[in-house]
Amino acid sequence: MSAQRELFFDTHVHLDRLPAGLDPATEIVRAQRHGIGHFLLPGVEPRHWQRLLELATALPDCLAAPGVHPLAAERWNNDTANRLLNLLNEPQVIAIGEIGLDGHLAQPAAEIQEQALRGQLRLARQAGRPVLLHCRKATGRLLDILRQEQAGDCGGIWHGFSGSLDTARAAIKLNFAIAFGGPLTWPGARRGPEVLLSLPAEWIVLESDAPDLAPHPHRGEINRPVYLSLIAERVASLRGWSLAETARITTANACRVLGLSGPGGEPGKSGLTQRRDDAT
Repeated sequence: MSAQRELFFDTHVHLDRLPAGLDPATEIVRAQRHGIGHFLLPGVEPRHWQRLLELATALPDCLAAPGVHPLAAERWNNDTANRLLNLLNEPQVIAIGEIGLDGHLAQPAAEIQEQALRGQLRLARQAGRPVLLHCRKATGRLLDILRQEQAGDCGGIWHGFSGSLDTARAAIKLNFAIAFGGPLTWPGARRGPEVLLSLPAEWIVLESDAPDLAPHPHRGEINRPVYLSLIAERVASLRGWSLAETARITTANACRVLGLSGPGGEPGKSGLTQRRDDAT
């Protein structure tokens, strides 16, 4: 381990959706004190993209991934696609997310969700950017679409993974890292720990998903970025890693799949930069 402290990478934190009373800047400072040094802010719908970009620009060590969530799939159109393509020129924007399918929703209809997903996957391939995947009750269909759209060319992170080991392995073949969050720590959790124990180390990343899905012992409360440290402790315990090893491995994984250079630069700064210089 280097003399510099190894820092954790929160690959999915909704700082633009924190409830009133939780200041994003204060929450970032608190998380940094617990060794969390990099933050990726995913988008949900176009009307929130400007706020997302403002936070990623103003707050230290934050990056953005604007996208159209299945909930907002009806808002996907040519104008939205062009706006998203232009946003990819912003230095803080390094991915498209979160995008995917949600079979738990009655609306938007599945075909509308699929149109938005396919459009964003094609844009990601065109721009050379990774994506953040969302999936509930649609695993088989999502994998089919990822293969059809050659999503392995862009890869990224499967956010909030709750699937089987076979699904995780299929995702890895398509260059998607598997993100573990609060549910991994919940008493009685079985599938998550089993999958974590069976995965190659180089495909594991961490996420808080704050303000949702708080880890034990805060389950049912507002999730906060600092709670990523509890998820990291659980991963370290299950894998038999030290916390420093957990930070080093999972942060390196996140940097690789997101197309970032590794941490460095000034003390207290992430030093993360895009490796890609593709024109978008």
